[in-house]
Amino acid sequence: MSPRSFLPVATALLLAIFIAATLIIQPLLRGARADFTEASLYTLSDGTVSALQNLQEPVDLTFVYTRRVGQEYPAVRAYATRVRELLQAYRAEAGANLRVREIDPLPFSEAEDEAVAAGIVAVDTNGEDPLYFGIIGRNTIDDQRVIPFLAPEQEETLEYDLTRLIARLDRPEPPTVGILSTLQGMQGDGQGAGYSFLQEAAKSFNITQIDEDFYALPEDMDVLLMVHPPDLDDWQTWLIDQFLLRKGRAIILVDPAAKTAPGSEFGGLRERQIRSDLGRFGDVWGVHLSEEAVADTESALPIQAPVGEGRTNVVRHPLYLAAPPAMMSRDSLITAELSRTVNFGAPGALEIDEASPFDVEVLIHTGEAPSWIPAEEAVKDLSVQDTLALYEPVEGEKPLAVRLHGALVSAFPDGAPPPAVPDDPVLAELVRASAQTAQPHIASSERDAEILILSDADMVDDGLYVDLESATAFADNGALLMNALDVMSGDANLLSLRARASSRRPMSRVEAMRDEAQARFFGEQAQLENRLAEAQARLQELQQIGSTDGFFEGDLEATLTDEERSELAELRTDIVETRSRLRSIERDFRREIDALEGWLKFINIFGGAILIGLIGLFVWWRRRKVGPS
Repeated sequence: MSPRSFLPVATALLLAIFIAATLIIQPLLRGARADFTEASLYTLSDGTVSALQNLQEPVDLTFVYTRRVGQEYPAVRAYATRVRELLQAYRAEAGANLRVREIDPLPFSEAEDEAVAAGIVAVDTNGEDPLYFGIIGRNTIDDQRVIPFLAPEQEETLEYDLTRLIARLDRPEPPTVGILSTLQGMQGDGQGAGYSFLQEAAKSFNITQIDEDFYALPEDMDVLLMVHPPDLDDWQTWLIDQFLLRKGRAIILVDPAAKTAPGSEFGGLRERQIRSDLGRFGDVWGVHLSEEAVADTESALPIQAPVGEGRTNVVRHPLYLAAPPAMMSRDSLITAELSRTVNFGAPGALEIDEASPFDVEVLIHTGEAPSWIPAEEAVKDLSVQDTLALYEPVEGEKPLAVRLHGALVSAFPDGAPPPAVPDDPVLAELVRASAQTAQPHIASSERDAEILILSDADMVDDGLYVDLESATAFADNGALLMNALDVMSGDANLLSLRARASSRRPMSRVEAMRDEAQARFFGEQAQLENRLAEAQARLQELQQIGSTDGFFEGDLEATLTDEERSELAELRTDIVETRSRLRSIERDFRREIDALEGWLKFINIFGGAILIGLIGLFVWWRRRKVGPS
């Protein structure tokens, strides 16, 4: 064989060997995989493995995917592959107790009928056929749960959603959570309305709302969730006291300065209930909410805020806290696996008595030098400058979230108080009937209590942790509360799933550069803005004097004295120079970030070509150096 024909023959032979090896090895190693990602994104978590290995009865999963339509969208096609691979991993782990099949709902087919009947969403793609992309789960008694659409941008929660679906099919009846709240976003059953956390909770729990003027609690309630609760009368407090003594499971979010509290700003803050606290439970439990709000420069949350002159910028606001994992307990099931910050809006601090009868575990705390901010000021829209003006550092970390564990005693040592009977005769009769059927008073708990207390109610608001455009969470507020509900209700398998690391990578270098630039320029910028505001106020004052007489003659300075004219000219010059300096600061603020961005673009666009060119030059140089053989 001549050298000229050897090369193509050898290439074809190698190609044939490669294809044959792939066809032989692929089926043998279908379940094998090596995950080299930093956070093991493609490895089943311990929670999933535990849930799959402990299935009590077979579960059927049907992956619904319109292949022909999905192929036209690279993101959908890639995500479908991810879903398919994950389902295969689930089946390999669960064995015979998990059956997986895939259907392609072509138009007018039985598969399409099945998808539509189950509630899979038909997404209009502006083509001839819709896209079906979801999962149907069924158990042996024909209970059915559905993921109506697998949104590619929700990939972070894919494993959690799948495992939760399987867990709910394995245990059809979810726990019941009673919600008592004055916040509008916490009202309703969570089916498509309310805060994201409420909607997420509704997928895993039965949600029962408790009216603000309740006179009885739901009998089947497993966990009580209070978020900025209303002021309670003695009878209502006693009902909660007795529930905690019997069931002992509660999550309580109180707030000294609830920014999201309903009410009209125009009517003044007196019409709003901006404070909620633990009431008489605080003395019995040895835990109290501070009267003032807390600011913290160490954990200040970066927000887009106005910086004057109609401009906005990203600045760290000390009144909005972003507690990182380093400020959380790594020993608690509730916070151990959280990988992102938990954000707070003007929270309070929890004060723990040394004589508290509970085992108290601090789950989240502030930095080492927070500051008290008056609640009546914190509830307003304070700017960063206004907050820093009120900032007086105090020594020591302040608890933001604590978990209480232990035996309870009643907050009503003298027994049940009489209920407050309303004037309405119908309601009065209901209250009397409820009082007669209420369970007898007990003075101590029947089981150890597990109570989680957080010092901020605003943290459930979507604006603090959800990207409203993509509907994805950028902080772990929701994960924290869902973890707490799972722990309280006894389903801890989902904890490690919900808190899995995001596949997103934060721009840590850019954040560090922004912090450094902010520290360098912020003080000078604030001084210049104050100077500009004063100059503009004085300028407006002088122009107002001139306009009272000389306006109609077209000379605004006609009635000004020479000194005032000179001052006016100096003010105009000063304003122009100050504005120029502010623009310069703004440019300096972003210069290094823009330079880094430019380098990244250059590397992305030309890096590959330059690398290949360098390799080519190296090969050419080597061959030239060695010379012809």
